[in-house]
Amino acid sequence: MKISDIKVYPVWVGHRNLCLVKVETDEGVYGWGESGLSSRELAVAGAVKHYRDFLIGRDARNIGALWQEMYRSQYFEGGRVLTAAISAIDIALWDIAGKALSVPTYQLLGGKQRNEIPLFVTSTKPMGQALMDDFRALREQGWEVIRATTGEHGSPTEPTTFDVRKSIAAAAGSLKEIRQELGEELVLGIDYHHRLSVAETASFCQKLGEGVLDFLEEPIRDQSVTAYQGLRKLTNVPFAIGEEFASKWDFMPYIESDLTNFARIDVCNVGGLTEAMKVAAMAESHYIDIMPHDPLGPVCTAATIQMCAAVPNLAWCEIAPYDSNKSDHDKYFINRPQEVNRVYQVDDAPGLGIDVNEELIAEQSFKFWEAPRLYKPDGSYTNW
Repeated sequence: MKISDIKVYPVWVGHRNLCLVKVETDEGVYGWGESGLSSRELAVAGAVKHYRDFLIGRDARNIGALWQEMYRSQYFEGGRVLTAAISAIDIALWDIAGKALSVPTYQLLGGKQRNEIPLFVTSTKPMGQALMDDFRALREQGWEVIRATTGEHGSPTEPTTFDVRKSIAAAAGSLKEIRQELGEELVLGIDYHHRLSVAETASFCQKLGEGVLDFLEEPIRDQSVTAYQGLRKLTNVPFAIGEEFASKWDFMPYIESDLTNFARIDVCNVGGLTEAMKVAAMAESHYIDIMPHDPLGPVCTAATIQMCAAVPNLAWCEIAPYDSNKSDHDKYFINRPQEVNRVYQVDDAPGLGIDVNEELIAEQSFKFWEAPRLYKPDGSYTNW
């Protein structure tokens, strides 16, 4: 089964660009993948075209060998642009493999270990009464794992001021109230989007006190392992780290040092299902559960479900709260995963179990989009 073509579609769908990749074969079997490098999709599309040049005519079944060649063939190994492109192609190849054998992809990853994928939901409401009301409503809907964000959104054209001290004071106060009102059974987390310093994170955790948070996600940037090691000495709150990691090598020091307590694997950035399964196994060896990052499109979700079905060490999978116009997804995606009673069901459809209306996708255009811009009160730039 030879690869006959690779097509890349960086297109605006719903509220964002998606970077979808289709791999076709000479036997008529095709697969879909997705890249996760948001706001830099054209760079990924360029990398996919480079890979296409030498992948045409290769055996689509040799997924591991093709992964190695894509990763290592340019001498300058790795990097988020390249692994995002590799991820999309790799996912599409696993989709082809499942379809060719008429089995779900998870059967090829070791078989099904669960019938449904537990999910966590995110409230994007600002700290204070709005967040409390939203948490209360989500809890009444039956959600048992709920994550807060820090509430500052901004835009490239209308920057937002992010005052760290005011933010951590408001967040600590709101989370303590939520814990007190909603009780100990609720799994409560917050994503700080790597906006804090080590000292600021320690101060935030101290303001919270013991037993409020079940996980703190990405409080500081991830480039420095020693910074996280220093932070670990200052707090015992469990960390959820890894959504930005682009390989098993990025994950390795965080897993081997027991710094991440929940591994935030993103199959569309880490290197596809081939690499994601290796990271999950590394995490399992340290008794670390995975907590996949999935804020993208339905192809990403379908691939994530395949991984989650096949691994033993799953905590919860993310369900994106950001796109309210799901009807767009129903136009462009066939048999897309849908949350029912706070889980994704694991079905037996071949491959990833999803298809794409290629004709409609091809009609969509790319839109330049930038992440929101946040600035500190003194005018200096900080992370969104």
